[in-house]
Amino acid sequence: MKVFRWMEQLEGGGQVPVDPSREKPHQAGDPKRAAATKTEELARWASQLSWPDVPEAVRERFSLVLFNTLAVTVAGSRTEGQRRIRKFWPTPPGGAPVLGTDIRTQPDAAAYLNATALVCCELDEGGKYAKGHPAGHTFPAILALAASLGSSGEDTARALLAGYEVAARFGRATALARGVHPHGNWGVSGAAAGCAVLLGLPAEGVAAAVDTAAGLAVAGHFDSALDGHRVRDAWMGAAAMSGLAAARLAAAGVVGNGGTAALSLGSLLGSFDPAALTDGLGDDWQIAHNYFKRHASCSYTHPAADLALRLRNGPLAGLTAHQVADAVTEMRVETHALAAPLDRTHWDGPLGAMFSIPYAVAAALLDGAVAPATAEATQADRPELFALAGKVTVREDLALTARLPHERPTRLTAVLKSGEHVVLFAPHPVGDSSHHPFTARTLPGVLTGLLGDEALVEYLRRAANHLPKADDVGSLLRDLTHLTTPSTASTGGTA
Repeated sequence: MKVFRWMEQLEGGGQVPVDPSREKPHQAGDPKRAAATKTEELARWASQLSWPDVPEAVRERFSLVLFNTLAVTVAGSRTEGQRRIRKFWPTPPGGAPVLGTDIRTQPDAAAYLNATALVCCELDEGGKYAKGHPAGHTFPAILALAASLGSSGEDTARALLAGYEVAARFGRATALARGVHPHGNWGVSGAAAGCAVLLGLPAEGVAAAVDTAAGLAVAGHFDSALDGHRVRDAWMGAAAMSGLAAARLAAAGVVGNGGTAALSLGSLLGSFDPAALTDGLGDDWQIAHNYFKRHASCSYTHPAADLALRLRNGPLAGLTAHQVADAVTEMRVETHALAAPLDRTHWDGPLGAMFSIPYAVAAALLDGAVAPATAEATQADRPELFALAGKVTVREDLALTARLPHERPTRLTAVLKSGEHVVLFAPHPVGDSSHHPFTARTLPGVLTGLLGDEALVEYLRRAANHLPKADDVGSLLRDLTHLTTPSTASTGGTA
């Protein structure tokens, strides 16, 4: 491995030494060679990305992703679980804000707390082809570092977009083994890339940061999410902190680009296709393939919840919640392989509910929405919710699995008490870039429903739009704390 040769001046006039003994060449045919080569190409593109040259449509999508990220982070910060985490988390004074609070701290603490708040309600955006959450992995670390450094808006926007694209491309390149959850593994690369860009590292340094991030991947099991274990949120916090660490290690000149992704994301956690890192680079923007969420649940539950809403507003229109529950005898959900394991009709805690298709279907039918607070309900609180979820079965349809990744299809068959069979189908969840996408006109309404404050949502929208023009991103983000800090904590996101 060739150690990154960025000879930074040290205090006292010294330089970072480079150990020639560590520069071992790759063997011909070694999969690490391909991973290192493609990582270098991707890092060079990220380091040379010019914000003014980004297509207008991509910049507009970026602003929506940033707007959604800020709003969902604020919503998550208000949950009881996040309030309790902050109580026990060290927050030494600094310039990076913890969104939704009046805390200003060091970038590592802010990145961790903002990342876990962003994902705790299962409302953060995602990438259809990345098969996970590029912004969730990248934006908290980059924003915290930018606020701490006082970076300009243009530099920050460039770093955020570069980080998003790197993370999403690592997600495309990675096929995780069965049972591996995508939080905290391939996405660390994007946080590292964006932070390295903010630190001003050249292409070789960005590559070293990205490669190092691949060696900091979390090996989390998907069952932890199904079990409702909040360690799943912590994986995203760890990704943010690891991204910062990888960029700093690269800046120090002690790491290089050795094709680590072929080992960690490839042989250990799944398989890795280096070519996907650069296919269409600069033309096929991954952020254009993202989705936004209207349901507080895993995106794999969304098509079924969307169909449940269609059932509620169609054949079951005009019925009370009690009548709806009585009118439905059985509901069969047929879906793809990624969604089929989310079949539990009983769940432990809010996160377990958010990873249950039966829960999402029942909540949508009874309440007309899948809201964060609904997941808090216990069986004693809402026996009708659990009873209706018990009528839902989930199974894989191989024909639907074959349509991945371009579609994430689901079929819902409802058997009504009258004997009628209602069959509904959705090729994607609502909010997907290819299916009823949320836009600058419609996304504010979704986020107003979440935060319950139209003026606040409008302020966040303007802040996201203004960020690329800001002189000091730290000042812009710290100003948000005065408007987003609630007097009391709301429910949702508890451990």
